[in-house]
Amino acid sequence: MDDKTPNVPFIIALIPILFVIISLSLNAIFWEYDVLNGPSQIVLLTAGVLTLFLAKIYQTDVSTVLSFIIKNIKEVGTAIFILVLVGALSASWMLSGVIPTLIYYGIQILNIHFFLPGCLIICCLISLATGSSWTTSATIGIALIGMSKIIHIPIEITAGAILSGAYFGDKISPLSDTTNLAAGITQTPLFVHIKYMLYTTIPSILLSLLLFIGINIFGVAPSPNAIDTENTTSLITSHFNTSNYLLLVLVFTLLLAAFKIKAYLVLLGGIFLGIIFYLFFQASEPIFQELITVLRVLIGTDSVQTQNPFLDELFFTKGIIGMISTILLILTAMIFGGILEATGFLKSITFYLLSKIKSVFGLFLNTSISCLTLNLTASDQYISIVLPGKMFAKAFKEKQLASENLSRTLEDSGTVTSVLIPWNTCGAYHTSVLGLHSYHYAFYCFFNILSPIMTLLFAWFQIKIRKITLK
Repeated sequence: MDDKTPNVPFIIALIPILFVIISLSLNAIFWEYDVLNGPSQIVLLTAGVLTLFLAKIYQTDVSTVLSFIIKNIKEVGTAIFILVLVGALSASWMLSGVIPTLIYYGIQILNIHFFLPGCLIICCLISLATGSSWTTSATIGIALIGMSKIIHIPIEITAGAILSGAYFGDKISPLSDTTNLAAGITQTPLFVHIKYMLYTTIPSILLSLLLFIGINIFGVAPSPNAIDTENTTSLITSHFNTSNYLLLVLVFTLLLAAFKIKAYLVLLGGIFLGIIFYLFFQASEPIFQELITVLRVLIGTDSVQTQNPFLDELFFTKGIIGMISTILLILTAMIFGGILEATGFLKSITFYLLSKIKSVFGLFLNTSISCLTLNLTASDQYISIVLPGKMFAKAFKEKQLASENLSRTLEDSGTVTSVLIPWNTCGAYHTSVLGLHSYHYAFYCFFNILSPIMTLLFAWFQIKIRKITLK
């Protein structure tokens, strides 16, 4: 394929992407909560076949398709392994009483009229300390969803607050892999990159906070009589031994993440501690029988049983088996992304976007669009940072723009929007962990929506756009 002129016209290259967007939107309408259990995977595979068919019509070389697919699947191998561990972690923490204890204390401490902004602030702090939206969601996020059910605040709004806070730290924490990746790919000093991001990040998170305060006060604040906190806490303590010591499991796990221990080791440590604390605090049968119970719950062939319908629903966990649909979604997304890349469809879209750059604002706009397009097509957060970072580095330099302009745009548009897309690795992950689909929570992820808008506003009004002098 020629390096300058793609074989596939831009309009044709858009067809598979439009097919995916329209089909998955229809899936969300007709399948609702079952959308991850087959329909989305079929759409992505069908889109891959459609891409191959169109590529053949335009006589595009497709001989390397398989190698691109294998490469893409290899790149998400770690993410898939982490998903398996997260399934086991949530089951372990439910069984041991860690999540019930967090909910027990949380509904007593968090003011129901400040619940949503409280969720946002708590998740901001944890993600800032750990640098990980995934860890934030899989730990305190699950507990906050449980509290939301108890106090009758819609879980999709709570999920929006959780993820807004989770991606605040994922975006600006010096411990975050995406923060380091964006700085590295653009050759921007890490703390210069972080400082420059604060200009757009602080207004975005403050606006998000105000929106959640408004919703909590005027939109979803429950009647004080609607919540019987004393009855709920007594119900939890009648089935679980709640203790301050159980919170050590959370503290230890977050400390491991904060010290940049590998994610799979952090999760394995959390699972192991959950099992140990279950045996100490909740077990009542002979140890061999209890270990069989632990194994069944972790795998997902059994769940936490309390003989109380309310608690069984509140503390329901799918274990590892519950992650299978998400893993299949990620694999089919990687197959589709690999086909798009191998057939030159992605290159065609990129070439078109680069050809339309006429101004400084146009450069920022096309960078943002590219990040979002790659989140939609390649289905991976890291790709949406790396490829635009490489594609637009020369263009930013030619426009005499400092590298931190590019690194900030990559984070504002690539890092935070990944969670809004159901078949992206991040969207699929958080969907599985929090127990609801991105179709439902995406509208309430205010920080994730405002961040790319904010970066474009700064570019339009030329606010904090640092220039360089070419030698």
